[in-house]
Amino acid sequence: MVSGLVKRMIRPIAVLLTLSWVSVVALAADVGNLRIWPAPDNTRLVIDLSGNVEHSVFQLHGPERVVIDLKHSTMSASTSDVVLDNSGIVNIRYAAKDVTGLRIVLDLDTVMQLKTFVLPPNEQYGHRLVVDLFRQNDPQSNNITVAAPTSGPAKQSKAASDVARGDRPLIIAIDAGHGGEDPGAIGPSKTKEKHIVLSIAKELADNINATPGFRAVLIRSGDYYISLQGRRDLARKHQADLFVSIHADAFTHPAANGASVYALSQKSATSATARYLADRENATDIIGGVGGISLENKDDVLRSVLVGMSMEYSLNASLQVGEKILGPMGRVAKLHKSNVEQAGFAVLKSPDIPSILVETGFISNPTEERNLGSAGYRRNLAKAIASGIKDYFYSNPTPGTWLAENRSSTIYSHTVARGDTLSEIAARYRSSVSQIRALNGLSNSNIRVGQVLKIPGAS
Repeated sequence: MVSGLVKRMIRPIAVLLTLSWVSVVALAADVGNLRIWPAPDNTRLVIDLSGNVEHSVFQLHGPERVVIDLKHSTMSASTSDVVLDNSGIVNIRYAAKDVTGLRIVLDLDTVMQLKTFVLPPNEQYGHRLVVDLFRQNDPQSNNITVAAPTSGPAKQSKAASDVARGDRPLIIAIDAGHGGEDPGAIGPSKTKEKHIVLSIAKELADNINATPGFRAVLIRSGDYYISLQGRRDLARKHQADLFVSIHADAFTHPAANGASVYALSQKSATSATARYLADRENATDIIGGVGGISLENKDDVLRSVLVGMSMEYSLNASLQVGEKILGPMGRVAKLHKSNVEQAGFAVLKSPDIPSILVETGFISNPTEERNLGSAGYRRNLAKAIASGIKDYFYSNPTPGTWLAENRSSTIYSHTVARGDTLSEIAARYRSSVSQIRALNGLSNSNIRVGQVLKIPGAS
């Protein structure tokens, strides 16, 4: 009888223990993967988790370490497969903690600032813990890459040394969208937008740097992510005359196709100006569009007028540059629309820098995905974008730049592209057909694709 009573008492206890064990198991999460994205001045570590977990992250010094504690978690990822080159992380270790927990330790090669956050599941990934390590004191700062000039002469001019004497080149900030953890759009054959647009951005930088009086800076030069605000800040840091963001569109229907150029919408420009004025940290910024005027110590009315003028200038210039790009780009790719579209893209909301966003095609379209996957096609797209940019600045050089001072003494080199005519080339460079014919010894206006023409600068 006693034995039966004991059994009856033990049974519910066993059930409770079983339920408790099941509850612990249900709460457990597994680390399935570790991904590292080194940038010029920071490193992002992404920890893929099978579920949401309670965690803590802290730093230890002497030697420098970052400790990541995950409750009710296990490790199935291999740390030996993680590439640590140029990351600032020299080793990744892990061990069980408090029976059901997991401790991950990052050994660092220097003092770094720490920032962490969690990301919910999306179409590509599940739960993620993101650890950002910054090499500089300002966790929001990023370095910018000055694209190395290509070799080979792009012009013939006695004024070629003027740039080296200190006359400012026109600065074109080239932004490859997405990067790192953010792949952007993904095509039917798994082509990632972030890789395509970086390739185009580098080709564009090479073309820009081969042109006298121009210099390209790459907002990102590798596979890492920069915030939208950070991209605008980097362009301003280098006093860019133009900001060009390169993307590859996507749509739910695979038939959507065509390249596009966007500028900021007027409504978004108005709201961006208001936010800019509301942020007191912007009070000391230099507004290039109104002649390099500091907003520090200006009253609110004057600040509003100055920023409004700058935004109006930037928006008008953006629309003009966009129109110049559409023509040559339309000879390489089908255009989605024949005019510059306007939208509220956050990356375009700089009040003092003309800014455009170029959608190079729909990566969700199988044909355009194949086109964008071709190195030759990307090169031709970059040439078309560069042609439009240069066309605009040949007619509207920023005062005080080398181009503004030396247009009349410069001989440019132009490689004839498909669809070019001599009259169109002359208009682009603000020259004349007769001058071009005379300089190149042409008996008529017939030209051929691939032909290199010497073009006299505008007088």
